[in-house]
Amino acid sequence: MTSVLNAMTVDVEDYFHVSAFDGVVPRSRWPAMESRVCANTERLLDLFAEHGISATFFVLGWVAERHPALVRLIVAQGHEIASHGYAHRLVYDQTREAFRADVCRAKALLEDTTGQRVHGYRAPSYSITPRSLWAFDVLIETGHRYDASIFPIRHDRYGIPASARHAYTVTRAAGTLLELPGSTCRIAGMNLPVGGGGYFRLLPYAWTRFGIETVNRAEGRPAIFYIHPWEIDPDQPRVACSPLSRFRHYRNLHQTEARLRRLLKDFRFASVMHTMLQHFDTTVPVDAFAGALPYCW
Repeated sequence: MTSVLNAMTVDVEDYFHVSAFDGVVPRSRWPAMESRVCANTERLLDLFAEHGISATFFVLGWVAERHPALVRLIVAQGHEIASHGYAHRLVYDQTREAFRADVCRAKALLEDTTGQRVHGYRAPSYSITPRSLWAFDVLIETGHRYDASIFPIRHDRYGIPASARHAYTVTRAAGTLLELPGSTCRIAGMNLPVGGGGYFRLLPYAWTRFGIETVNRAEGRPAIFYIHPWEIDPDQPRVACSPLSRFRHYRNLHQTEARLRRLLKDFRFASVMHTMLQHFDTTVPVDAFAGALPYCW
């Protein structure tokens, strides 16, 4: 186990909220769907308590509105609450005004529920891309202190490969914001994802361990790991979707909890506020990323 303290983060959403199901499960059907987010999040809370770690929970406003007791339970167990927006809409599919309304609604809900300031934001599906850099201005203007919405990789849905790989300060006309990119390992001139989510489920555990060890030992930096509560739930209802979405969403769900237990034994973790805010590189003019359009990796 390395001495570096990494950031453990959870995107608190239900299985039917994922972006891959946008065209399959319309938002009008969400209230009628079987909800499993509370039970799955409580399982994660028990697991974190067992290993004595704190985490940052990026809570979807739609979930917080319907399950305020879950949000208060997360806080009562010593974890940080951050925002995942309200309606799980991709940033680059919204207007600036719609995005502002979404993040303001989520932030107000979470702060009213917990009585605490919300400092952080993570976009659904890492959807701050070269098409939506204006989102930084909105986040700064709405009082967010840090963002965790950029993945410096090439992907068909998201990514800014030109982004710095470690935490840095974004400077905009509205002020500054700390950006915490998704964790990657630099190999043969490419940024390869090692920070969790589907990469944790679909790729062998040895890859995640190698990647985080490289970030910790070779670079002396903390990694940011992320997971969704539905990823430890192999019994969740199946949604009819495309073969690609089915593969990305359901593959290896039955292995995720065991892998997570192993990860918590192999590395040290805490919340974002206890780890990443102490590590940043420089001030970056984010407009420089505007020409770095992502493509499928």
